[in-house]
Amino acid sequence: MYYTKELVQKAIEAKSKALPTYSNFHVGAAIITEQDKIYQGANIESSSYSLTICAERTAVFTAIVEGERKFKSIAVAGDTDDYLPPCGACRQVLSDLCGRELDVILVNKNGENKTLKLKDLLPYSFGEDFLKK
Repeated sequence: MYYTKELVQKAIEAKSKALPTYSNFHVGAAIITEQDKIYQGANIESSSYSLTICAERTAVFTAIVEGERKFKSIAVAGDTDDYLPPCGACRQVLSDLCGRELDVILVNKNGENKTLKLKDLLPYSFGEDFLKK
């Protein structure tokens, strides 16, 4: 995947744009479209924790607002020793909006990364098939 290095760098860069007022846990994400356009996201916290938005959702929602609908990959970077995976809510949103074949690049604090398919991070997922009659 030729775009992995640039996408990882954009996710790491996005961490500096985070607003983790309460947790001080900076997360950056970068999603790439089928046309190779990259959108960044960062976590933004609210004092009402359930209203906080993660970096992954910020990135994909920004891309959606800009008219994008087809995605190749998303990178998620944090300041953790281990590879940082998306939370459950982000996995569901990514599944719904990007598809289960999306490449998810997990990035640790050293910039090391590994790539998994979203379907491997969210097996037996709920989706639109359950909503059709």
